[in-house]
Amino acid sequence: MLVLGLETSCDETGVALYDSERGLLADALFSQIEQHRVFGGVVPELASRDHVKRMLPLIREVLAEAQVAPAQIDGIAYTAGPGLVGALLVGASCAQALAFAWGIPALGVHHMEGHLLAPMLEEQPPAFPFVALLVSGGHTQLVRVDGIGRYQLLGESLDDAAGEAFDKTAKLMGLPYPGGPEIARLAETGTPGRFTFPRPMTDRPGLDFSFSGLKTFTLNTWLQCRDAGDASEQTRADVALAFQQAVVDTLTIKCRRALKQCGLNSLVIAGGVSANQALRRSLEKMLGELKGRVFYARPRFCTDNGAMIAYAGCQRLQAGQQGGPAIGVQARWPMEQLPAL
Repeated sequence: MLVLGLETSCDETGVALYDSERGLLADALFSQIEQHRVFGGVVPELASRDHVKRMLPLIREVLAEAQVAPAQIDGIAYTAGPGLVGALLVGASCAQALAFAWGIPALGVHHMEGHLLAPMLEEQPPAFPFVALLVSGGHTQLVRVDGIGRYQLLGESLDDAAGEAFDKTAKLMGLPYPGGPEIARLAETGTPGRFTFPRPMTDRPGLDFSFSGLKTFTLNTWLQCRDAGDASEQTRADVALAFQQAVVDTLTIKCRRALKQCGLNSLVIAGGVSANQALRRSLEKMLGELKGRVFYARPRFCTDNGAMIAYAGCQRLQAGQQGGPAIGVQARWPMEQLPAL
């Protein structure tokens, strides 16, 4: 089955072609980072308008790269949520229009399921069951995964997600948008041990997360240094390192708990924050101690992309699942509501 995947949940327009037998044939992505950087964050209306501008040219680019004609495509998968409603509607409208014109089915895909399954695009994909850590700009969740659609939520963020905490902390420290990569870049030159930040909610049982207090602690530390006349780039890097290490340690501790609770030793990390090298190193070390393995997608498939949507949609379309002609999207959509295959 050959599936066209469209991703427009936020500020990246992604298009890809996935074949159930040959794998990923082509993918293209346009990021709106530069457009939103001046505002310090994503402006929903601008994001929606830019998706309209980029969608059809990217589809033509992907079809040309794969040397595929529209008549060869068997189905279209698009991100139906969660995400920004205006942005989601662009992808949904385009998918339903093309599906109607080409006489093929269109299916709305869950954005986080796409992230969760992105490591399946790699040469050595994980096998079910496993524990998944989903860490993106808007989500931090631990999920037991027994198969596609067979998800058990183990824990989630009660306030800021890890990605949000990275971006907001960076903004509070005067760093440009997007803040996550900036914090990681600064942390590389930080002095280990100069600052020690709390590891939130690790001193109590459970698998939920909370990063808002850590964000405030980081801001107060930075302001104290600045008020004391020490706002050097090295101090900024030291604070960034302490913040990043606190987040990484917290995620690692909770992942270890989740694996122990489920009796598993395979971990998948997915979402934009999964590209963080410090997090990967920490989780790889922890899984090595447990004689297990951590799986993740290549960096370009950690952020929002069309390939993960095409793959997830292909699995569900192959199983016989289809969507109707209605254009429907959901800003909020619990992943546990998805039907099992």
